[in-house]
Amino acid sequence: MNLPPLPAIMLEPLVRAALLEDLGRAGDLTSDAVIPKDHRATTLLTARQAGTVAGLDLAMLAFRLIDHKVEISVERADGSHVADGEVIASVSGPARAILTAERTALNFLCHLSGIATATASIVAAVRGHGAKIVCTRKTTPGLRAVEKYAVRAGGGSNHRFGLDDAILIKDNHIAIAGGIHPAIERARSSVGHLVKIEVEVDTLAQLEEALAHTPDAVLLDNMSVDELRQAVAMVAGRAITEASGRITAAIAQAVAATGIDLISIGWLTHSAPILDIGLDYREP
Repeated sequence: MNLPPLPAIMLEPLVRAALLEDLGRAGDLTSDAVIPKDHRATTLLTARQAGTVAGLDLAMLAFRLIDHKVEISVERADGSHVADGEVIASVSGPARAILTAERTALNFLCHLSGIATATASIVAAVRGHGAKIVCTRKTTPGLRAVEKYAVRAGGGSNHRFGLDDAILIKDNHIAIAGGIHPAIERARSSVGHLVKIEVEVDTLAQLEEALAHTPDAVLLDNMSVDELRQAVAMVAGRAITEASGRITAAIAQAVAATGIDLISIGWLTHSAPILDIGLDYREP
């Protein structure tokens, strides 16, 4: 998988803040009391269930911010599928530092690998169809960039990153603006030529009205599979079609079979369960 890493300058503030939260006012009392200062150890980041890896760069930063002498050897890179019991990476160096950073490293790695694993399951469910799986803005505050990275690690794609990189006219915008027509026309007159305009519709009648004003994309919200099939036929390639609304692995294939272009799923980032990964001491 060609998965460009996020720059360290984006990741370090997140990891540093998480470590400071854990270290509190007095540091790691347990490791400092129990582990001799000069003791070295080798540990293994090991998958305790099958899944897809994401977040190794954050985990590595956690160890190295505590002590730059910690060495990490990656066996299974981000985007890799791992089996239950498979070693993802080895972590060697000052034992105190490894134990101090352990929970922060695992918090990031387990969370992001869980998102990647959930995404990979949906991507697999729609394989053979043209639909792409995309995430939403329903992300953990402060973690959007890395959660969206985890979606990419799972084979998915990203929707807009924030309010500033595209226009998405939703139901409340339409209601307050006075209708689909004025909402789209005001949007078009307010932005530059590189900004895409997408409009959310709930019914086929709204879709017909929206298409008359040539949006770049239409978000078909909470439509049935039959309605989605009709909607795709109505659009006939004039705009990008996106399906959204409580789409699970169980129905994703049927949604993709309608010919939809995108399937957006909020729970990938806000509710995906973690991938269970542990840090195990290896006897010398």
